[in-house]
Amino acid sequence: MPYTDFGFQEISLGAKSKKVQDLFARVATRYDLMNDLMSVGVHRLWKRDFIHRLPLKPGQMILDVAGGTGDIAIGIQKTHPHLDLNVMVCDLTLPMIERGRDRSLDDGLARNLHWCNGSAEDLPIPSQSIDIYTIVFGLRNVADKEKALKEAARVLKPGGYFFCLEFSKPIVPMLSKLYDVYSFNFLPLLGKYVAQDQDAYQYLVESIRQFPDQETLRHKMQEAGFHEAFYENWWGGIAALHWGRILING
Repeated sequence: MPYTDFGFQEISLGAKSKKVQDLFARVATRYDLMNDLMSVGVHRLWKRDFIHRLPLKPGQMILDVAGGTGDIAIGIQKTHPHLDLNVMVCDLTLPMIERGRDRSLDDGLARNLHWCNGSAEDLPIPSQSIDIYTIVFGLRNVADKEKALKEAARVLKPGGYFFCLEFSKPIVPMLSKLYDVYSFNFLPLLGKYVAQDQDAYQYLVESIRQFPDQETLRHKMQEAGFHEAFYENWWGGIAALHWGRILING
């Protein structure tokens, strides 16, 4: 039986998907507030910059996987209303999707914004139907990352782009030590008192440490079929932007 990580635990691939689904269902109502508190609002800056890096063109179909409550999808539509983009959010956890759908309705963004409940490893999306695939702070929660990357390559059109923003490995030793102190001491307590779920945010911290480093993820992208694969460190490697492209004649 194949195994993967769930934080610092080793569990079966199937068990991880169920545990991740249960975890995000528990924290869905406080998820956005916790993101703001944990990052002191920095996640909003990162997501804004991420959206501005996307090579968007009129009429494209964008797929945001593990899109949760819709930060990226809603942000794309708010930032580029003139492009008439179609954006689909696909997430494993139904309560997260429901919360995101409610947000989009409150913001008057229901048009061209679609929602589906599904797994990154088995997307309910036709092959070669997507112009840009995005996944933001979600890949580390996927049980089989290699399969998810292959699914991303499958659904993208020839010439289509993959963009992933994820916590990564700090490249400055002192920054890494400070980040560890902050993460392991503050975030679980914040989860306990704000989200009433310390275990969920203990998992969050551990999942970041278990995620592949920048160069390893780049190689996994190449193995999945992205013949162009690059990364850029943000904030000294606390996060990293990875992007790749499917060959037009690949």
